[in-house]
Amino acid sequence: MSNIQDTIKAQVTENPIILYMKGTPQFPQCGFSMRASQILQSYGREFAAVNVLESDEIREGIKVFGNWPTIPQLYVKGELVGGCDIMMEMYQNGELEQLLATVEA
Repeated sequence: MSNIQDTIKAQVTENPIILYMKGTPQFPQCGFSMRASQILQSYGREFAAVNVLESDEIREGIKVFGNWPTIPQLYVKGELVGGCDIMMEMYQNGELEQLLATVEA
């Protein structure tokens, strides 16, 4: 029996940088997801992206998993970083770059 929380936990564990977003980095489906993926792309780092629009289970499950009500959601090394606003703030003050630097390329 597959549990969506187990699936999400596996995705977060297996991908050092993973963004749950609406759409894909190439074709984002909302402004916040677009901004979040652009921030990550600006660092030139590889990251996994999960299109929550492809699965209602993932879209609802990720909100429960991280106890965070909105999408996008960024996870780095298994920990929830936050959504677009937090990413933007961390990008502007240099914290996100420092965090991503802790992830092995």
